[in-house]
Amino acid sequence: MAGVSRADYTLGHGSTGYRVTHYDLELDYKIGPNRLSARAALSAVAAEELDRIPLDLAGFAVKGVRVDGRTAKFTHRGGKLVVRPARPVRGEFTIEVRYAGNPRPVASRWGEIGWDELTDGALVASQPTGAPSWFPCNDRPGDKASYRVSLTTASAYTVLVTGDLVARRAGGSATTWVFERREPTAPYLMSVQIGRYDELELGAAQRLGVPRRLRAAAAHDFGRQPEMMRALSEWFGPYPFGEYVVVVTDDDLDDPIEAQGMAIFGANHVDGRRTFERLVVHELAHQWFGNSLTVADWRHIWLNEGFATYAEWLWSEAAGGASAEALARDWRSRVGTDVAIGDPGVAHLFDEQVYKRGALVLHELRARVGDEVFFGLLRSWVAEHAHGTVTTEEFIAHAERVAGVPLCDDFAAWLG
Repeated sequence: MAGVSRADYTLGHGSTGYRVTHYDLELDYKIGPNRLSARAALSAVAAEELDRIPLDLAGFAVKGVRVDGRTAKFTHRGGKLVVRPARPVRGEFTIEVRYAGNPRPVASRWGEIGWDELTDGALVASQPTGAPSWFPCNDRPGDKASYRVSLTTASAYTVLVTGDLVARRAGGSATTWVFERREPTAPYLMSVQIGRYDELELGAAQRLGVPRRLRAAAAHDFGRQPEMMRALSEWFGPYPFGEYVVVVTDDDLDDPIEAQGMAIFGANHVDGRRTFERLVVHELAHQWFGNSLTVADWRHIWLNEGFATYAEWLWSEAAGGASAEALARDWRSRVGTDVAIGDPGVAHLFDEQVYKRGALVLHELRARVGDEVFFGLLRSWVAEHAHGTVTTEEFIAHAERVAGVPLCDDFAAWLG
């Protein structure tokens, strides 16, 4: 089976033998029985001839597969759908998969992730390997594609999908919502939110979907988000997407979740006192670091989480709270140093050290090169890699080039 990734970080997910350029998903979801019937059409490109095409898909009955319009044989076990086309493929090709079943989260080293039922609705939280819980995909962060998602469900519910709403067709008891995600997007950053949500405008191209009972408290807790957007755009460059949608579920969540152009918070993150405001800015920062700039593989996760954590510190200072220097001094004195955050390993992928020491790396870099150079190199980093994939080595090379000083030894010490 050509091109299957065996990297420890992906746990067998994804293939390097081909890349997907576009996903077209047609989903019909029954909320009560948690039943999904679907068709997925993938446009892909293979650099070398493939007689087997591995896809990631968990927990469904596959009804049929076609490759370039021809019926294809397949096996489906252990979360892997292996397609055997009638003729080997090379260059551009298409795969169509019809499948149905009861979507559920994928078991992983980090808990159960992916499509999950709410008390009244559903959500998708896929980082890092939960995308196969609802569609067949090449599940690696470096394989970014465009998407069209059509979802039909009961008309009483609001549907929010990562992407621009391009059509909405009501048909009696069910409504079809159609979204397009034009910017290249990793599978784990695609999300579906289904619930009884009121929608509020927070600012230019910023919306909030929230249960009616939490409307007033959420409007207050997210009320400074337009100011955050302006501040982050000044520090990092223009917001990289057409809009930003925040969803507050009616259920509690352990942690907020970012998706492309979207963030999802639990009801427990809303109290009307802005107690969790640092999380609001953290998830917003991921739109630059994680979503527009996506790590080529999970070794480089500090480029997501360290940057979003440092955005918390910058916002605290800008909003009249503790300064970035004070926060850095505090965390430097108490965060552990036994994880190499530049390559933390699967067990430590979401370790506190990746977040806090990742932010400390940026603070040390800022002190080393000065504010003007530091923020300039962040803006140029974002601009040069917009909607692409990035690595630690690329960031170090970029910082050295912009700053005009050698930094490899510094980064080796900071990231080790």
